[in-house]
Order: sequence, then structure tokens, then C-alpha cells
Amino acid sequence: MPIRRRLLPVFALALLLPLGHAFASGTDPSFLLTGTSENFGSYFPGYLANGYFSVMTSPRGTEPDRSYMVAFMDYDKSDISRPAAIPGWNEIDYNPGGGWLNSTRLDPKIFAGYAQTLDMHDATLTTRYRFDYANKSTGVEVQSFVSQADPHLAAVRFTITPQFDGDVQLSFPIRLWSEHQPRFPIGSMSGDQMIAAVIASGQNLDNKPVPTPDRAAVWYPGYTQVLSNDGDAKTLTLWLDGRARQGLAMAEAAALQLPDGIAVKSAQLSKGPYKLSLDLTVHVERGKSYAFTKYVAISREDWGGDAKADLALATQARATGFDKLLARHRDAWHQLWQSDIVVDGDLQVQKAVHSDLYYLLSNTTVGTAWPMGACALTPNYAGHAFWDSDSWVFPALLLLHPERTKPIVMFRHRTMQPALARAKQYGAKGLMYPWESDPQTGIDNTPHFAYDVYREIHVNADVAIAQWQYWLASGDRDWLKQYGWPVIHGVAEFWASRVTWDKAHDRYGILHVTSPDEAYNDVPNDAFTNAAAQKALRIAVEAAKLVGATPDPQWSRIADRMYIPFDDAAQRHYDFDPSVPHDKITWMGSSLAWLMYPNLDLPMSDAVRRNDFDFQLHELKTHGDDPNEMMMVMLAVGEAELGDGKAAGDWLQRNLVGFLKPPFNVRTETVANNAGYILATSAGYIQSLVYGLTGLRIDDKGLDPAYAPVLPPDWKSLTLKGVSFRGKRYDISVERDAAGKAKLVQRGL
Repeated sequence: MPIRRRLLPVFALALLLPLGHAFASGTDPSFLLTGTSENFGSYFPGYLANGYFSVMTSPRGTEPDRSYMVAFMDYDKSDISRPAAIPGWNEIDYNPGGGWLNSTRLDPKIFAGYAQTLDMHDATLTTRYRFDYANKSTGVEVQSFVSQADPHLAAVRFTITPQFDGDVQLSFPIRLWSEHQPRFPIGSMSGDQMIAAVIASGQNLDNKPVPTPDRAAVWYPGYTQVLSNDGDAKTLTLWLDGRARQGLAMAEAAALQLPDGIAVKSAQLSKGPYKLSLDLTVHVERGKSYAFTKYVAISREDWGGDAKADLALATQARATGFDKLLARHRDAWHQLWQSDIVVDGDLQVQKAVHSDLYYLLSNTTVGTAWPMGACALTPNYAGHAFWDSDSWVFPALLLLHPERTKPIVMFRHRTMQPALARAKQYGAKGLMYPWESDPQTGIDNTPHFAYDVYREIHVNADVAIAQWQYWLASGDRDWLKQYGWPVIHGVAEFWASRVTWDKAHDRYGILHVTSPDEAYNDVPNDAFTNAAAQKALRIAVEAAKLVGATPDPQWSRIADRMYIPFDDAAQRHYDFDPSVPHDKITWMGSSLAWLMYPNLDLPMSDAVRRNDFDFQLHELKTHGDDPNEMMMVMLAVGEAELGDGKAAGDWLQRNLVGFLKPPFNVRTETVANNAGYILATSAGYIQSLVYGLTGLRIDDKGLDPAYAPVLPPDWKSLTLKGVSFRGKRYDISVERDAAGKAKLVQRGL
């Protein structure tokens, strides 16, 4: 990189240093993910979020990026509900005289010394480069955050250090997105019709050769109609009111802060159908740094006020200042990181653990009744709540951040009425939760092309198990009586009405279900479904006793006689009734590993556990295709239960390969299918350590060391920092004794 004839300012010199120097902030490197110009051709966006709203990332740090609010949904009579993209608030553009920054092609020569770092400890995104274009050079730094401390606020600070004297232009827009076209009638289209429609629109659903999002054709954003918008060039403010299509109202406001002493040549308000903007022309001097800051306030119906209220928040944020807001935000995140998972012996795993925790924590709230969408605050899987929320995310965070898991179980209580109506629709009793719940209303919004998964009814057992796990971890009997018990009771009524008595074999079964290995649809007696229903019924019996209710005697009778298909000759479980051939190519091969998963943990002998696991691996090799990581992350748990620390470590390593997309460790559903932001797999990876390597289970005994702990051979220790259980806090470690054997150590805080 050529050195200028004159000495560059300190900021510009930093761009010429190795990345370790450019971003030397004292942050543990396991919290840092950095992209370079090598990622320009395969940049997979991450996001900043605080549980209430998000913004996607982009390479320059200044592009107009999509942003989403929790449970803020667009509704259309022919479509499924989907997250409405709110007006784009983060954009800043810059023109030194030869062209606009955001319109200039991404080229390492133009964006010299490029580095973009996601600091997961601080939850900030910092982008640095030298913008060399049209014979002018400008040092650029962009720092963004979505506040964890002030949940309605976000800020972007854009700092330029021009290597010339002259006038430059800057633009600070809010993007008023148009409605996505084409919009498909997913509410009624079959799978074949969907594929045909996607192809007819000039798109495809083929796996892409580079790791970029590849399912946007189906998971496109919903639409927010802007009802009114305005701004004031004198006060440097913008504001708007809007409404999601046939949905909730929202508002947004921005306040701009200029550098002290900047010479402003002009400041204009620009209004158009797709952009509301403050546009400036300012005079700059060579070698001086100028920081422009955009403060944004966002709200939605039932969470905050209107544009007037948001304008007051944004202007107050400007008065507070970027540094103070950032310090509050960092302090809030540092408090969250007081509960952490520390791996001593493998930096790659540690970094993956931190990125998984970062994405999980970025999507949680406190004191609400909102679930977590399967793909976080993004449009993937239409923002709907699946069993992922109850069986994957919930247990992963329960010991470290119980206050952030409570909204997940509260969502199921809040949406009991739609579940009650759905049970009646299908001729059942009690509560029948949908496979895909709208996160605001709880109403079934499964796409028609996936209609058959209405039979994937294990979701109801998953819901009840999570409710019980929350009681076991909190010990809050009042909560159980008021909130958990009504859900558990309703689910038990559902199962009692849904089972079939098999008189010939003196047992109960569950017919016409979809297996978790979803290619097997409409099968009898899926082992995972039957085992989960059995556990839910037994939970209902115990919960009834605790709240002073009388359990239905039928619940115990059904649970005791529930048929779990088993191969006596092979001494292993079947996936489902052996009358159905197990011969399809699927992305899981088998679902037997899920019988070992911590929140179900079906009792079985060590020999059966080994046989189940070996069958799972065999089927994954012979009948698996592009495996779903929801299966893969569980294999470390299975090996840990079997006492094999080396094999568990091997699976932890295997799940770093291909699934984590650069530069920000976004997990995708499979290696080839780049439908990204799958929180279930991040949560599954976390569970592999929290419950897998430690052997801990949350059961009637408390925090129970149900299995012997294990460690991969090269690891010195694994520590769960700040575990919270029944009002007490602990550090729990897996360490080695004098003989090198793994042991569990608990230290009170």
C-alpha cells in the first residue's frame, strides 16, 4: 500500500496497521469477528439487535439495510404473516466530489485497508477503510449499535478524515421501502406451485455456490406503509408514522448531530416516495476528523408511542451524546456477559460459543410475552415461532439467563385462546399449538406448501416440557399455578383426546403424525412424538399435585401404557412403527438422536443408547443428504451421554465446518442451503456444552448431574459462569482431577 508524501493523521495510519493493531481495544479475541476485503464476494450479513428491533449489516457500514421489530407483522389474506421491514434508518452516504460512497463498487483498491469488526462483547459494529476514489482519499470509520440499555434507541457515528480541502456532500436518509414484488399467495400455494412461481419470477431456490443468503425468494420481508413523514433542516430531524400491512402501527424518528465547528454550506430536507432525507454540503480541511452522528428512535403499537414521542427520544439521545449512550449500551452487554461459557483449550469453539450466545441474547427480551422467531429478527421462516423457541432456545439460555427465557413460556400462556380454537378445529380437546405461530397473535401461519406438518404435533409436548422446566429452574410456585399449569393442563387434555387405544396390544398409540424427520409424514407411533407426549402427561400429573388440582386419572394410565416402538432383536428404538419402511433420503437420516436430547432424555440402558446412536450415525451416512444442523449439533450430546469426551469434541469441531458463514458466524440450516440465522442450531450448540459435556439435567432432583462429565482430550476445562438456579448463583466447571479424569466442580457466588 503506497505511503502518501505527507504524514497521515493517526487515524489513517491505523488503517495501515495489521488488524490486531487497528482494533486493539482490549477485548478478548474470542469476542471479535472481523471481515476483510476477501469477504466482498461472499459477504453473509449479520445483524445488530436488542430483542426489540434489529438492523442487518452490510460491507460499507453505511448502506441502507433492512430492519425488523419484534412481532411486527404484515398480513395479507393470500399470504402467511411475515415480518414487516420498517423504514431503513441506518443509511449515511458521502460524496467527496467524484461519486457517492454507497454507489461505488466494492473493490479493495477503492476501500483500502478494509476491516469490519463485530465486537460481540460490546455488541458494536465498526467498519474502517480508506475511500480512495476519483483522486481523493478519505479515511472512514463507521460505528453502529442498537442499544441494549435504551431499547428504543440506536445510533450510527460516521467519521471522515479527508486528505484534501474542499466541499463534500453528505446524506442522512430514512428509506421508505416499496412493497416486495412479486408477492406470492403462499397461504394457498402447493410446494410445486411455489417453485414454479419462483422460477417464473426469474429467481430460483438452488443452493448458491458462495455462502450468501439464498432463500430470499420465499422469505421476503413484509411491507410497512408510511402514513406521514416530515423533517426539519434547521433542527436536523426526521420523523414518520407508519403501519404494517393490515397490522400494527409504528413510528420512527432521527436526529442528526454535526461535528463541532463544521462549516455547513447548505442543509436541505428532501422528501420523495422512497426516501426522506437530510442532505448537507459542508467544508472540510485536510487531515481533520469529522464525526457525524445519527440517533434513531423506533416504536410500535403496544411498545412505545408515535412519531412525536420518538422525535423526543431521538433529540434527547442527541443531547445525551454518542459516548454516553454507547457506554450505557456496553455496560448492559457486559452485565449480560457476566453469565458466559468459558472454554479453556479451544479458541475456535470458544469463538463459536460466543457468537451463538451473541445471536441468542440479541433476540431476547425481559418482562414480555414474545417468543423468538426461528430465524431471529430477520424475515427468514417468516419470523414465526416453532418448537425451536421451546425446545432449543429456551433450555439453552435457562441456566444462564432465566429472565430472558420467561417470555418464551409466557407467550404460550398468552396465546392459549388460538390454541384452544385450533384443537376444536381438528376435533381434539385442550390446547393444540400450531407448528408455526404468528409471534404477535399466536395464530397458525404455516405455509400451505408445508400444510402436512399440522401433523407434527410433538410441538405440544415441547411446549409443556418447557413450562415444567421453567418451574423446576425457578421454583416459582405462584407462576406455575397462574401461568404454567393452565398450559400444561391444556396440553395434557389434548394428548388424552389425541391418543388411540390399541386393545389387541394393551397399549396407547398416536396415529397420523409427522416425524421430526419431516419426510416421514402421516406415520403411526413416531417414537419421539410418543415419548414427548408421555413425558408431558406425567408432567401434568406432577404439576396438578403442586397447584392443588386433581389430575385426570387417564393421564397416568395413558403415559404408563404409551407405545414407544422398539426393536427387541437389535435392542434399539425404531423411529416409528416398523410397519412403515425407514428408507427415505432425508436431511436427518433418523430422529433417534432426539430421544437423547436433554429436555426429553428418554430413560434407556447404556446398551440401548449406544445402539440408538450407532443407528443414527449409520442412517445419517446412508440416508442423509445435506444434513440439517439441528440434527448435527445433537450428536455431541449423545456422545457425551455415552461418556466419550473425544467423540463429543469431534462433533463440536465438525459443527464449525460449513455451517458458520463468514464473516460473522451466521449459522445456516445446512451447509449448502443458506437459509440463515437459524437460532435453533446456535442454541443446540450451546446445549452441547451446557448439558452435554457437563452431564447436567434439570429434573425433579434439581440441577442434577445425571451423566458423568466429559472433556475433549485437549481441553483443560469448561466453565458455566453465573448459572442461576432457584434463586442462587454458581460457577459450574468441568475440570480434570490429578489422574486427568473429568470432574464437576460447583462454586457459589
